[in-house]
Order: sequence, then structure tokens, then C-alpha cells
Amino acid sequence: MYINDKILIGKNDNYEAYLLPKMANRHGLITGASGSGKTITLKVLAESFSEAGVPVFLADVKGDIGATALPGESNEALENRISKLGIENFEFKSFPVRFWDIFGISGHPIRTSLDSVGPEILSMMLGLSEAQEGVLGIVYKIAKDNNWKLDDTKDLRLLLQYVGDNKNDFITKYGNITTQTIGVIQRCLLTLENQGADKFFGQPELDINDFIQIENGKGLINILHAVELFKSPDLYASFLLWLLTNLFNKMPEVGDLDKPRIVFFFDEAHLLFNGMPSYRLKQITQVVKLIRSRGIGLYFISQSPTDIPDEIIAQLGNRVQHTLRAYTPAEQRTVKAAADAFRTNPNFNTTEAILALGTGEALVSFQNEKGEPEIVEKVTILPPQSKMGTIDDITRNKVINTSQIIGKYDEAIERDSAYEELNQMIMEKIEEEERIKQQELEEKEALKKQKEEEKAKKEEEKLKREEEKARKNSVGYKIGKKVANKTLDKAISKGLNSIFKSIFK
Repeated sequence: MYINDKILIGKNDNYEAYLLPKMANRHGLITGASGSGKTITLKVLAESFSEAGVPVFLADVKGDIGATALPGESNEALENRISKLGIENFEFKSFPVRFWDIFGISGHPIRTSLDSVGPEILSMMLGLSEAQEGVLGIVYKIAKDNNWKLDDTKDLRLLLQYVGDNKNDFITKYGNITTQTIGVIQRCLLTLENQGADKFFGQPELDINDFIQIENGKGLINILHAVELFKSPDLYASFLLWLLTNLFNKMPEVGDLDKPRIVFFFDEAHLLFNGMPSYRLKQITQVVKLIRSRGIGLYFISQSPTDIPDEIIAQLGNRVQHTLRAYTPAEQRTVKAAADAFRTNPNFNTTEAILALGTGEALVSFQNEKGEPEIVEKVTILPPQSKMGTIDDITRNKVINTSQIIGKYDEAIERDSAYEELNQMIMEKIEEEERIKQQELEEKEALKKQKEEEKAKKEEEKLKREEEKARKNSVGYKIGKKVANKTLDKAISKGLNSIFKSIFK
């Protein structure tokens, strides 16, 4: 509850646990075993931030937070809890909610371009090795150098094919590219598409400012419907990391504010860090450190504090610890580590208290006005003011269809990007190759025809010579020649006699 410019989270007989809005961007941690009440704490925090005029983003992985859009309903258990806590003027109410869904089914679609995602986050989505990520980075660099926009998976798929087919043209400038690695990336991309993630990539891109809105004085509670998304843990974690880095890159520096510009809750946060290489963990740690200066608070939710790397834990100043179960030595060490993270309260043993907490109870420690963590206290978490449980499809669709951004992201937009440019290049290359091939074929045919004509001419001349030779060698020719020669001899002799007679006459 938001009371006197402070957020009341829980109470006991002698203590009220308040989170100061000006300290909310010092980040936080909510941990506890399954069924211990983490979702209740999440709802109470989200509602309180909204009441304070602070927008909220959270992922609904079980589908039981959507009813935040509806006022809560009284029952005997709730009334007893409210009475026991001594809460005055408790009011059931609804809160402004906006539903999102990267698959575009149970909320407004969330899209971004592959350019915006970048090779690092995409490599996580694809499950690539460090070497394969290096090749993907080269492909991205080639696209950037050639001003080829990567919007969706078909852009990247064609670019991978183009780079693979022409890898020798790129190796000298960009580094080694193997056909095998290109093939692996293609197969992983196909797997991602089969999971439905191809709907996440494209246009129009998400405007992060659509998260940061106020309705009737209350901060908008943005709920990502992640029931289906959570079935692909790597994709879920990669999406949240993209969102985190996107916030950091796009939001300007504002310094310390009286209250955050927006608060993000990362449920099942252990998935964000599973198998994360050390170099990337350093990058994320740096983002967590610096993002508070953008007026953004981050709250990680998981079963155990050990799910979160120490580098991140060190940045989380506000903590809510629900009960943990410890049956093995490893689990007992986890409880001990969780207890050691708090400032000791001399009135109870923190380790024993963690093990003895009931559902809805928690150990809490928030930062005070000076930014110092307060002594740990055991409290009962307040009940939510909105309805608990799921929301029916009719009500959900009504919320979606009355949203201020209805229609903004509904239809995917196709623009000229790498696919169109590369496809045109490839077609032009094919046409040029066909033209050259046709020209070479025509030249070859012309040369063949010329040779055939020359051969035919030679054959004809040879035939004439042979016919002439045969004619000359024939008996008739020889007799004719003799007759012709005799006739000529007679003619000559007769002519000479005639001449002599005329001379001596």
C-alpha cells in the first residue's frame, strides 16, 4: 500500500516495513521457496508503485497476475489478515494494466529488429558457442558495413546464405568463416522460428516509452504474458536481458529522483544467469550498476539468493526473504548465506527465522534515507488490493482493446531490408551469369557454325579436286584428250600448210 509517500510492504506487532520510493532504484531481491508467497509480494509491490505514480513491468509466467486489472474480492481469510495486521482504510481496487505478449495472442505484440537485438543476445537465444557467436558477429558487421538492415529472420537467413556462398570474399577482411558454422547458425535459427520467436523480430519496433505511462495518476502496470514464452527458458531469459540492455541504452541519465521512472521485476531470475560466460556477466553487472542513474529500479525474483551471481547481489539494496527449505547440507549452506546477507537483529536468529517462516511471512530489509540497509525484521506481507488469480479471456481482450496503443503494434510491417536488397543482388547476379552464359553459348555456337562452314567448304573443295582427278584419270578423258590433241595437230598442220602455200605461191 502507498501511504504517506511511502510503500508499506508488511507489518508485525511493533514494526511497519516501508520501502522509500527515492530508494527504490537501488534495486531489490525477492526470494523464497515455491509456495512461500513471492507472487503476493510481487503484486503488493507492483500495486504500490502504481499507486505512487511509478510504471511497472513484470513477467507473468504462471498466468496468475493478470487479475491485477480487477478489484480484489473480500473473503474471510483476507478479512482476518487485514484485521490482524491492523490495517486501516484498506480498499480493494483495480489498477491500470497493459497486457503484452511477444506472440501477439494474449497481449499487444512486442517486436524488435534483429539489428536492435544484436549478435550477443541473439547468440544466447540460439544457444551458440563462443566461436559460433564470433561468426555471427562477423555476419552482423558485414550487414552494418553494407547498410543492410536486419529486421527479421528471413533477412538474417538470406544474409547467412550469401556470406556462406561468398565466404572467400570476406575472410581476408573479417576473419575466418566456415560453411559448417554457417550451417549450425541456420539450424539454430530454424529451431528458434519453430518456437514462434520469429514473431518477436520485425517492425514496428517497441517504443520503450509505451511502458512508461501514467493513467489517472497511477503508474501503468505492464504485464508480459509469459506462460508460453517460459516454456522456452533460453528464449525467456534472452528476452529479459534484451529488455534490460534496451532500457539502459535508450533511457537518458536523470540522476537520483524522488521516485523511479519505472520499476522492472524479473521473475525466475535464475534463468538470466544460467551458463552465462564471465565476460557477459561483467557487462550485465555494469548495466545493473549504472541503470539506476536512468531512474530505473530492478527487482529480481527467484527461489534462492544463490541463484543470483554475487556481483549482482551486491547491487541489490532492498530485500524480501520468504521461507527456504533445508534438508541437505547444500540447502543449509544456502539458508546460512541468505541469513548472512542481512544486518543481524538481536531479537532472533536469522537462520532459524528463515526456516520457520509461514506462507505470506518474510524477512525484510530496505534502505533507509541514508541509503543504509535496515536491520532485518520479520513481518507478514500485506494482501494485494487487486484480485488474485487468473483473468478470463473476455476481460483480458476488453483491457487490450481499450488500450491507448490499440492498433499500434497489431500488424507487422514489411520494409525494404537486407532480404530485399540481397535478393535483388542475387537475382541481378544470376541474370548477369545467365547473360554471360548465353553470350558464351551464342559465341560457341557461332564458332562451331563457322568451323562447320569452313569444314564443309574444305570438304567441297576436296571433293572437286577428287572429281577433277578422277575425271582426268578416266579412259574417256584420255581418249578424248588424244582425239583433241590429234585434231589440234591436224588443225595446226593444216593451218601451217595453208600459210606456206600462200607464202610460196
